[in-house]
Amino acid sequence: MPASPSLSAAHLWVAGSDAPEKPELNLGFLPLSDAASLIVAATQGFGEPHGLTLNLHRQPSWSALRDNLLGGRLDAAHCLYGLVYGIHLGLGGAPATDMAVLMGLAQNGQSINLARSLALEGVHDTASFVARVRQPGAQPLTLAHTFPTGTHIFWLYYWLAAQGIHPLHDVRTVLVPPPQMPEHLAAGRVDGYCVGEPWGAAAVARGQGFTLTTTQAIWPDHPEKVLTCTRAFAERYPNTAQALIRTLLDASRFIEDNRENRLSTAQLISDPTYVNADPALLADRFLGHYEDGLDHRWDDAHPLAFHRRGEVNPPYLSDGLWFLTQFRRWGLLREDPDYLAIARAVQCTELYSEAAAGLGLERPATQRSSTLLDGRTWDGSDPAGYARSFALHALTDH
Repeated sequence: MPASPSLSAAHLWVAGSDAPEKPELNLGFLPLSDAASLIVAATQGFGEPHGLTLNLHRQPSWSALRDNLLGGRLDAAHCLYGLVYGIHLGLGGAPATDMAVLMGLAQNGQSINLARSLALEGVHDTASFVARVRQPGAQPLTLAHTFPTGTHIFWLYYWLAAQGIHPLHDVRTVLVPPPQMPEHLAAGRVDGYCVGEPWGAAAVARGQGFTLTTTQAIWPDHPEKVLTCTRAFAERYPNTAQALIRTLLDASRFIEDNRENRLSTAQLISDPTYVNADPALLADRFLGHYEDGLDHRWDDAHPLAFHRRGEVNPPYLSDGLWFLTQFRRWGLLREDPDYLAIARAVQCTELYSEAAAGLGLERPATQRSSTLLDGRTWDGSDPAGYARSFALHALTDH
């Protein structure tokens, strides 16, 4: 791994009035490819020019990360986008706590994977998967995700519903921590799962399963993991929060600066202390090289991204709003919330803008427009109407 940024600016930064109020931080992460920017930042000294010392704490599950964040044992964390909003609203097993999305850490890079046994039954693509689900007399398939208000549950639900499969009635879903997914697949405890890398590639490499689709095929450049903290932390330590954003922006840009940086990052995070996976698996999907386990190989146009010239990292209001629409669509919210007020409370758009400006980045937009696999365009303009507009939903269940 090349040397970290020059420390020549560090003394100027920490001596100024904008010095971090809390210079040593405990950061949580799960063993996933999209935690790379935190791992690079902490191990390669990216926090030093910004007056920060970063201590990494790997978490066994998203619920453990949530509990440690709310309990103050973690100052900030690599986190599922939807999990942040779930905490904010008191969903998913924790008391409602005001939360803050400081920045986006990653887009793309998740996948839906199925067991090898299904391939032997003739399930090789979307059409044959749908036929298997609808097969008369067949046991419902059991599909795993990673958290009740996370991202993977909604990628899975969205994809299933786009095929005319109701995720609450036509299949069973269970929760499994990301690193345990391949083991559950191999043991026959689940028939498939939606998860972040490298745990999709791992099932392929071990001959346990195959990749049916990627999440970037569902939504090109979709929001994924974010840097989060409690709102109380961001308000008590605003200089620290900005310094942390700048640190992670520096690390994100470094990873994507060139191919060698991507490869060295894959090698670094493969260590048992961090992701504990074959560096070749990490590297391939870092570079967008995919193999599905059914002899198909391709270079993905929308691979896992950490920066992409600043487009990945802003805490777009529209990204937060989308997860709220899915809470409503699938019955986690019984009534339409004040969508925009909630997103404005959680997304730290101004704090991010100030931090990014300090690195010479342009002021980011707060909304963006995207077209998903079913042809629907999402731009955040009418969240309530969007949530109600789908043929398959759980709105009438309450």
